[in-house]
Amino acid sequence: MKRPRRKFLRLAAGAAALPAVLCTAKAQAYPTRPVRIVVAFAAGGAQGILARVIGQWLSERLGQPFVIEHRPGGGGNIGAEAVVRTPPDGYTLLLVGPPNAINATLYEKLNYNFIRDIAPVAAISREPNVMVVNPSVPAKTVTEFIAYAKANPGTINMGSSGNGSGPHLSGELFKMMTGLAMIHVPYRGASPALTDLLGGQVQVMFASMPSAIEYIRAGNLRALAVTTAMRSHALPDIPILGDFVPGYEASSVYGVGAPKNTPPEIVDKLNKDINAGLADPQMKMRLAALGGTPLPGSPADFRKLIAEETDKWGKVVKFSGARAE
Repeated sequence: MKRPRRKFLRLAAGAAALPAVLCTAKAQAYPTRPVRIVVAFAAGGAQGILARVIGQWLSERLGQPFVIEHRPGGGGNIGAEAVVRTPPDGYTLLLVGPPNAINATLYEKLNYNFIRDIAPVAAISREPNVMVVNPSVPAKTVTEFIAYAKANPGTINMGSSGNGSGPHLSGELFKMMTGLAMIHVPYRGASPALTDLLGGQVQVMFASMPSAIEYIRAGNLRALAVTTAMRSHALPDIPILGDFVPGYEASSVYGVGAPKNTPPEIVDKLNKDINAGLADPQMKMRLAALGGTPLPGSPADFRKLIAEETDKWGKVVKFSGARAE
């Protein structure tokens, strides 16, 4: 009687361990088909640029295409909700950016809770925004711009990539700390905003570094300052805005997320591969060229960072009175 019982117990133990073995095997095989990285904004902006950089790395490393899919609209909510509603199998990812932290406060009611419904996979980088003006603006420094704006109240249009976006709130923080009256003009993405900035329809923008840096290098836009606490190695000659407005600091944190309940083995695999990219010399050079500082770490580290950014920008939204339109 003992031998059959021992056999039964061994079989039961093996059956209990089978799901873990299958999950591990599935994660080791992942991906077996193309993976989508959803960017919740129009092509041409910082998120799309970073998605292509990290997508190319993952494609080469994992042997499957990581396809960038732009799902603009709703200040980033349409793309984020689309990812929340997809099966948690690792084949749909989200390029996480500042709007995901901002929208938690900006919108009175959302159909999802970002912190609850998106599993953090890995942070990618922290980047400054850059205060840029059309060359027709007669200001070479932030001090000169403040003087010009005060002498011409209500005549300066401030473009942004959308109401409640990182560039918008970076500008709102500047307005609050300087008392300037500028007209906010929101666009559906960075590309159309920069097009109008280049054309002179708007005069100033607190643009993401990746979306604006080539225009700055070409001399099509004039950079007055970067928004982080330290100078950017991508634009080392450009001062920080805090030199002119003491205490000012704003930055954009980007990363990758997945629908909640995505198998932890897949999340950990993606995290490991993304961190490998952040340590790769060529990848570091590509991020540096865009003004980014790599943010290697665990999924838990990224979760903490998202919570901190949500709290920080929530305070700015409340103080400014910004609301989604």
